[in-house]
Amino acid sequence: MNTFKNPIIPGFYPDPSICRVEEDYYLVTSTFEYFPGVPIFHSRDLVNWKQIGHVLDRPSQLELSGTEPSAGIWAPTIRYHEGTFYMITTFVVARRGERRNFYVTAKDPAGPWSDPVWLEGAPGIDPSLFFDDDGKVYYTGNRVPPTGQTHLKHEEIWLQELDLDAGKLVGDRLSIWDGALKNAHAQEAPHLYKKNGYYYLIIAEGGTGYTHAVTVARSKSVTGPYESSKRNPILTHRHLGKQSKIVNVGHADIIETQNGDWWLVCLASRPYGGHYRNLGRETFLAPMTWEDDWPVMCPDTGKIEFEMESPDLPEHKWPSLPTFDSFESKELDLRWNFLRTPDEASYSLTDRPGFLRLNLRPESTVEYNTPSFIGRRQQHLDFTATTVLEFSPAKQNETAGLLLIQNHDYQFRFEVALNEREQVIQLVRREGGNEKVVASSPFKGNVIYLKVEADGQDYYFYYGEKPDQWSVLVEKEDGRILSTDKAGGFTGAYLGPFATSAGTTSDNYADFDWFHYQGTE
Repeated sequence: MNTFKNPIIPGFYPDPSICRVEEDYYLVTSTFEYFPGVPIFHSRDLVNWKQIGHVLDRPSQLELSGTEPSAGIWAPTIRYHEGTFYMITTFVVARRGERRNFYVTAKDPAGPWSDPVWLEGAPGIDPSLFFDDDGKVYYTGNRVPPTGQTHLKHEEIWLQELDLDAGKLVGDRLSIWDGALKNAHAQEAPHLYKKNGYYYLIIAEGGTGYTHAVTVARSKSVTGPYESSKRNPILTHRHLGKQSKIVNVGHADIIETQNGDWWLVCLASRPYGGHYRNLGRETFLAPMTWEDDWPVMCPDTGKIEFEMESPDLPEHKWPSLPTFDSFESKELDLRWNFLRTPDEASYSLTDRPGFLRLNLRPESTVEYNTPSFIGRRQQHLDFTATTVLEFSPAKQNETAGLLLIQNHDYQFRFEVALNEREQVIQLVRREGGNEKVVASSPFKGNVIYLKVEADGQDYYFYYGEKPDQWSVLVEKEDGRILSTDKAGGFTGAYLGPFATSAGTTSDNYADFDWFHYQGTE
């Protein structure tokens, strides 16, 4: 028996949505305040995935300036119809305020994708598209019921026809479902499918924490009424408790293979060191079947497993991604992201060929702005990250180094700085907005090697003048501040080079020769 390992896309890749075009599969995930937005992956066997681009990769599509942590792009859906790819999503302007829904299109999933088509009169979040047999297209999303909420976080699923030629919702807006469970809350992620004369509505209930769940309803008419499956919830790990090794399973999208088999992708997390999830919500794969015209997810065990039987598809592996980035290219690797839409003046790969140059600017990593920072996701419980930095601070506020960040108030800054008149290498721990210099050591040179090692929730910080001569700055620093369970929000931990002049103007810059990241578990 051939098996595969979950998660299929490790690290902060939540809210997966999937579509198939003949023998090719495409998948997208949420990105919140990070830019570019909505990574898109390609697979031919549902197990091995290769990132081929980002759907929202230019400022005309996605302007995130000032976006607060865990706002931005939520829960994309990808669909394909008659030669065109569609990605529809929510731009959350503020987590407790305005939400705006839009879609973009492309002929090639690798891009370019169109500028957004903003939909007026589309409240709520988590939009999805359904293309019916008669040529009609329907929008589904969630919203607060027009009649008001009867209990905390009470929401409902609504449906309306979408005129793609006009880019507008048309006809009546219908309330079609308010959840399968009594006093259900956070009814989200609605996806419609059609099979054997039934319309199936699969949604998420219970919130995206450890009570997350997948439920299903069906109808002979797209507009309802919908009946609930007696098996609801059809997928959840909440009954396993917070000690489960896989938690907060939910937000599923399903797909039929070219062989007629059915599979689901969903989000889940791997807690470690207690109920802490530094890696955020990740993308998992699992089988499903049909019984009595109802979906059955994870037959036999009813659970997502770390190792499961592989799909009946020819294995298609992609070349392994390099763990070492020498910054020789004129464009950043697809794994790098920015906090919010970047200012081109913040970085350069050409000012000094073979180096990533970060210009020191007043913006810092502790505000809702766009700092000079490029980051990649932490994708492993245990990892090593190393870089070499060439930098000489000229003023007290000037610092550069490695940033490990959950949000503006929860982060580690492993940085070169000036302490009065002395240059130092220091580790700053920021927790709940309060900062503490954990350790500091004098360092006179302008070239410094930096290394971070994580052994579960124990983080180690090393520095040196040469790559094979390391000095310990801090050992066994508690990394739990990089989990949303401490910091709040919906994202996973990032790490990468940063530089700042922290509120002052500066002509200084920091050069990074290379960056190396590798999982070690």
